[in-house]
Amino acid sequence: MTLRKIFAVMLMCIFSAAILTGCGEEKKVEAPATSEFKIGMLAHMNATEKNFDNFIQKISETFNFKMSSYDPIFFDNLSSMQMALESGQINAISTYKCVADYLIAKNPKLEIADNDTLNFVDAFCFALREGDKDLIGMVNKAIVEMRDDGTLDELNKKYVANFKTNEEISAVEIQNISGANTIKVAVTGDLPPLDFIDAEGKAAGFNTAVLAELSRKIGRNIELVQIDSGARAAALNSGRVDIVFWAIVPVSEIIPSNADKPAGVELTTPYYRGRIVHVKMKK
Repeated sequence: MTLRKIFAVMLMCIFSAAILTGCGEEKKVEAPATSEFKIGMLAHMNATEKNFDNFIQKISETFNFKMSSYDPIFFDNLSSMQMALESGQINAISTYKCVADYLIAKNPKLEIADNDTLNFVDAFCFALREGDKDLIGMVNKAIVEMRDDGTLDELNKKYVANFKTNEEISAVEIQNISGANTIKVAVTGDLPPLDFIDAEGKAAGFNTAVLAELSRKIGRNIELVQIDSGARAAALNSGRVDIVFWAIVPVSEIIPSNADKPAGVELTTPYYRGRIVHVKMKK
């Protein structure tokens, strides 16, 4: 395993809300040549930059990796993180492959930081308040039905797998069901083409298409509420919204189960998985 790949694998294990699938070989490696490697991430709901720094040290000790030069930096939205990358305030952005492809298509000065094939992924799901048992049950049932009948695969092909990065992301209309109750869902626009807000303020992309199908399945109207990624926890806990998009955290002896899951929150069955990569400025 190359030094570059070992470094990338370790970053994947620690600094993404990922499904943990292994963390490299037990061999002594040196930190990157730079004295401090800053990587931007969208703010996590229950974790802090200090938490993640502690996770780094624990992984370093457990697997005999020297990673003390790494510095995670949280951002409330994608635009501020991109500006930080372009100005040199951070060295890379941690995001998903499809998002990286979109960002690179829009800005040819960017590139994926590691070209090795990595198998670390986030599992996307919804987060709801634990007390909303009926709604949690309906959403889980709908996700399973959409998975089993092929709906999720078709939406994935249309909005992610076959999406051409030189095209605009189409807005998605969510039907209005006369007389039905309304649930409020937070959208950020920070993960195109998964989650995107167009120039007219309309939600677009894969996640919105999933919500449109979910609305039909559970018979509820959906009102979209645009917020920063960093405000998701507050919006959910305060009742401003009923559902937020989430990614499942890795659970191990090193990373606790509540690392990015506030008390009183319940997560649904996953509906999508996205591979994690790092984006940097070309030299």
